[in-house]
Amino acid sequence: MEAIEEDQSAKMDPPCSPSGCNPPEPPLSKNARKKLLKQQRYEAKKAEKKAQEKELKKKDIERKRKEWEETLASVTEEERAKLIESRKSLRKERMGKRSEEKEKKIERLNRAKDCGQKIVIDLEFSDLMTPSEIHSLVQQIMYCYAVNGRCPSPGHLWLTGCNGEMETQLQRLPGFDKWIIEKEHRSYIDALQDQKENLVYLTADSETVLDDLDLKKIYIIGGLVDRNRWKGITMKKAQEQGIQTAKLPIGSYLKMSSSQVLTVNQVLEILLKYIETRDWKASFFQVVPQRKRCEAECNSDHAVDGEENGDRDDEQETKKTKCDEVSSSNHTTL
Repeated sequence: MEAIEEDQSAKMDPPCSPSGCNPPEPPLSKNARKKLLKQQRYEAKKAEKKAQEKELKKKDIERKRKEWEETLASVTEEERAKLIESRKSLRKERMGKRSEEKEKKIERLNRAKDCGQKIVIDLEFSDLMTPSEIHSLVQQIMYCYAVNGRCPSPGHLWLTGCNGEMETQLQRLPGFDKWIIEKEHRSYIDALQDQKENLVYLTADSETVLDDLDLKKIYIIGGLVDRNRWKGITMKKAQEQGIQTAKLPIGSYLKMSSSQVLTVNQVLEILLKYIETRDWKASFFQVVPQRKRCEAECNSDHAVDGEENGDRDDEQETKKTKCDEVSSSNHTTL
């Protein structure tokens, strides 16, 4: 009888495994709640603007269609045939260019597997995020793949710890199965255990400033949209795993405004720009949105919280990266 009761108790209260028990989410401070409300208002306004632009685009397409039909109706049969043939030729030319660009992109990404800079996006924090935050991170990963595909010297990208809701949402992206990117269910520690000495976690809490990129090193970006709830978590993780850490030298070139965070795709784009230009200042100024920086400061000690994620980037970047590349195929603070 006693054994049965113990067995029933075990079923009711199963033991916690390291991966199954999450630490309690710390409560939001008053300042954090204000920031969250501000972010929610921003996202609502952004969604409304996106809907308006979609409606305007739809109307523009309809207007052009009517203009085309009116043009055809106003000319002779012979002229109509010439117009239609000309339009077909232009469309065929555009399709040919897209096909050529796609082939070049595939060639660049395959070459990066052999000689590109290895960059890992650590997705092991999905159990600390809400579904909407995971969705935000998935969008950032989509932008990462897009900008990497356009880059003349793309990196060799890895997604590690890709499981659960994160994997489910990634699988919903158009063409995700065809992405030329390493997809690992395992953590980077397990997947790259033979190269542990080369792992470098990028975190703003590190005392080491990243002066240059080393092809032998593997740089890790923390995939966490934390709304300021999990500060310092990437540094703690790297220390517990005994791997190197470093922070981007943002403070040497920029003074950040109130929003002192960068999205995962911004961090990746900064790294890719540096690979292309070998110039940190140019990389920061080309990638960091104007709304997130105040002014250039050549000798500033301003530290930017760099590995825990926040919001998605501004609309201009979203449009820039959204892409045909993904279909053919918030953030880290550093």
